[in-house]
Amino acid sequence: MGQRVGLIAGGGEFPLHVLAQVKKRGGDCVVAALRGAASPFLQNGAEVFEWFQPAEIERLVRFFKSRDIRDVILAGKVEHRTVLQDGQGTPDAVRILSRLPDRSPAAVLKALLEYLETNGLQILDPASILAPFLLPEGGLGGGAPSASVAGDIAFGWPRAKALADLDIGQTLVVKGLTVVAVEGMDGTDETIRRGSRIAGDGIVVLKVGRTRQETRIDVPAVGLETVRMLVGVRAAALAIEAGQVPFFQKDEAAALAEAGGLVILIKK
Repeated sequence: MGQRVGLIAGGGEFPLHVLAQVKKRGGDCVVAALRGAASPFLQNGAEVFEWFQPAEIERLVRFFKSRDIRDVILAGKVEHRTVLQDGQGTPDAVRILSRLPDRSPAAVLKALLEYLETNGLQILDPASILAPFLLPEGGLGGGAPSASVAGDIAFGWPRAKALADLDIGQTLVVKGLTVVAVEGMDGTDETIRRGSRIAGDGIVVLKVGRTRQETRIDVPAVGLETVRMLVGVRAAALAIEAGQVPFFQKDEAAALAEAGGLVILIKK
């Protein structure tokens, strides 16, 4: 990974873990934090820290190159809608988006990654950092699923995988053998809230990876905050894909799920 790396930090806990691991290995991080998404706590351990709008790609390249950074990790949620909105004001982003055959999340992020690489930055695969957070099949909290919850998971699983592979979204909400909400441009948290508003208590949330997941640009992840939200809306279960969806702060999340009656299932 090298002694000094750049970190493009989106939302969620993953960027904080990247920063911690780089420092643990004796390195330093130059952090480009996406405004409105990244945690301000990243400033505490960064060698250099600066805020960026999601589509300021020209400035992003200049920022890393001026600090002699060539190896970069992209970590955390980058909301598809913010890239499209902010891209209207940045010449290179507008040009990239205008050439895409579609503007699906994977297509947009892949195009931005290719732009960074064309301009001399190497995007690193964070697989070694993710490995400890990828869980094997089994339960994590809340006990065994009831027959109705198990039925909802079985019903939703192939549909969630199909939607992920179509690059529509990687989160699906079901209840009573019915699709309640599908993740779109609003992201995972809003999808859960929307599903709860529609179906009330007892929703089942599924989070999966694509069959061909490009971990350099997109990692579907869950963690303590996800579980806190699910307990708050009285969800029945969270099912995530073993070996594909990292789970951050799993011990705290498992304890919260147990106390809140939320079943957490890791499955293939």
